[in-house]
Amino acid sequence: MHLTSEQRLDDGVLEREFTLGEIPGILWTPASAPAPLILLGHPPLGLRTMYPRLVARARHCAAEGFATATIELPGSGDRPRWPAAEQARADLRRAMEASEPVSDEIVDALVLPLVEKAVPEWQAALDALLSLPEIGGPVGYSGGVISIGIRLAVVEPRIAAAGFFAGSLVPRAMFEEARQVTVPLHVLLQWDDEGNDRQAALDLFDAFGSKEKSLHANMGGHTGVPQFAGDAAAQFFTRHLK
Repeated sequence: MHLTSEQRLDDGVLEREFTLGEIPGILWTPASAPAPLILLGHPPLGLRTMYPRLVARARHCAAEGFATATIELPGSGDRPRWPAAEQARADLRRAMEASEPVSDEIVDALVLPLVEKAVPEWQAALDALLSLPEIGGPVGYSGGVISIGIRLAVVEPRIAAAGFFAGSLVPRAMFEEARQVTVPLHVLLQWDDEGNDRQAALDLFDAFGSKEKSLHANMGGHTGVPQFAGDAAAQFFTRHLK
């Protein structure tokens, strides 16, 4: 891990950009150390685009005593373009604009290669982050592409709890993996999410194998998440990571 920049935010949170090979990332740490770590997932829109939302989540977590970190996903931001992923996104846009069902083939082409590439990168980032003296365990995963979170929760024993944003663009193969998830789960569902099939999201929640799992459904669309939903997620991670 190579640190490339550092700044102290006005609330005292230390923000450091880093690279892990070709992969850019950002680490936020509170004044208290060592701190438990939450990995901040995000959609494949690029860290620069997602930064305002990510830093807001990081500062909220820091106020609760958590360090947070994120990395750029394959094919996003300044990373090399990924033609297959761009073609899958184009196919998805065409289907949605035409109000056509999104086929399993499109979902698989969009999500499965991303999971295969991204999960080992998250694990490499976790190796590097946990070597820092200001970072302690245990570790949580929050948000982002739900299929990446599912795979991480199954294969990465250092993940002790996970918070997911329910979505329906989940390959059928991931439902089988969801049955292998055993960590405590906090799942947020926007009831009127215009981009997701509600029943598919409910079916996925039902598939999770965790003995402790809670579904928090709120009225409103994809961007209408209420403030108190973030507070509930913070309380969930406080229970399981502290």
